[in-house]
Amino acid sequence: MTTHEYPLGSTPPLGSPRVGVPRQPEGAGTHPGPRPGAAPGPGPDPRPGPHDERVPQPGRGATHRRKGQPSADQPATEQPQAAPRRPGRDRYLDLLRSIALVRVVVYHLFGWAWLSVLFPSMGVMFALAGSLMARSLSRPAWSVIRGRVRRLLPPLWAFSAVALALMFAGGWNPAHDPDTGGGAWGVIDVLNYIVPVGAPPYPLHIGSESGLLEATWAEQGAGPLWYLRAYLWFVVASPVLLWAFRRVPWATLLAPLALTAVVGTGLVTIPGETGNAVTDFAVYGGCWILGIAHHEGKLAEVPRYVAISGSALVMAFALWWASGHLGPEGWDMNDIPLADALWSFGFVVILLQYSPSWKELPGRLARWDKLVTLSNNRAVTIYLWHNMLIMATVPIIDQMYALPFMDSERAAAALDETYTLWMFVLVWPLIGLAIVAFGWIEDIAAKRAPRLWPNGSGGRGQGRRAKG
Repeated sequence: MTTHEYPLGSTPPLGSPRVGVPRQPEGAGTHPGPRPGAAPGPGPDPRPGPHDERVPQPGRGATHRRKGQPSADQPATEQPQAAPRRPGRDRYLDLLRSIALVRVVVYHLFGWAWLSVLFPSMGVMFALAGSLMARSLSRPAWSVIRGRVRRLLPPLWAFSAVALALMFAGGWNPAHDPDTGGGAWGVIDVLNYIVPVGAPPYPLHIGSESGLLEATWAEQGAGPLWYLRAYLWFVVASPVLLWAFRRVPWATLLAPLALTAVVGTGLVTIPGETGNAVTDFAVYGGCWILGIAHHEGKLAEVPRYVAISGSALVMAFALWWASGHLGPEGWDMNDIPLADALWSFGFVVILLQYSPSWKELPGRLARWDKLVTLSNNRAVTIYLWHNMLIMATVPIIDQMYALPFMDSERAAAALDETYTLWMFVLVWPLIGLAIVAFGWIEDIAAKRAPRLWPNGSGGRGQGRRAKG
């Protein structure tokens, strides 16, 4: 699989009432559808440890006595012991996740290829997930994997129930669908809507162009599920990846890029969905392991000028490679696996090298605190439903043509020209409705009390409320 988005063939031209029908989910490509410091040695001058995404705990890695601590000749029992502080959220990483989610929605709506260069959302999201997964693996691996899968599946089941009900109501029968191969395997593939170990099937066309939804809505709506499949395999592989990184860090970090150079350039071709899954794992594996490196403090050991200079060279090579391998959307990195892997890798290194590890959003960014908290608490819901909701804006906006003042050609033409903008305006309240309707399932899956609008208000620490 190449990691690109919707083919243009399923997208109506700009300026029509069906303009802006979303492109394939980012990274979907050739899927059948859319897509630490260490306590210093003895001595009076301990140095700070490398950057850690967690809020530092008091006294960690220090050998000198601080104010309020007992001296060497003073019994420890004479001093009150402070309760251990629970690690908090890194609001810088939360902000990055929110930006990535917004960028994904905007890309799938407008289809601007340059957004994949401006901010490679999928690489950033995989890097953040890798960092959080490495943090969690301080606990037994099996319990961590089980917890991650438990958080993932119930929101998926809610989405799948709605999507499958609509597809079945539209007359789709996976056993008789020539696009998916049909037969018993076509039925078995439906299980990927329950546990996404592979690609879920869907009809390439369902309904009609004159229906409420465009005929490729199933392809567009189910496309984001490729990300859940890749995420699931990364979660399962993370204990091994962390073990390998702690023993041979640089080889582990660079191995996915080498794999991409093999399977993402056509040098070796793996057919079918196996090839798609391997290519996904290769393209975004470097970013996932960068997240592990960030948590382990390995990136902080690299001088910043070296990391930035090296990243610039890697990204320059990515642009050079892309220039000679442009896809159907030109400079869209999602169409060019090796360029996408290298560009995302370099971009993530820079973001994590400058990671300030905020406990709170600073300055003017503080005004966005509630939205950042909300989007992090509901990241799975937003990602799962956004493409379907983009599609749902079309029949709503189409009703505007029936308004009395729309009789004139000039008014209709004005709506045609601003159709995608209206979709952009309308999709956000629809996403809000999806958060209220389905987002609480994320709380149930995480064994929390359900909340309709978890934006951090209500007096509890925001850093503890955001989903991670």
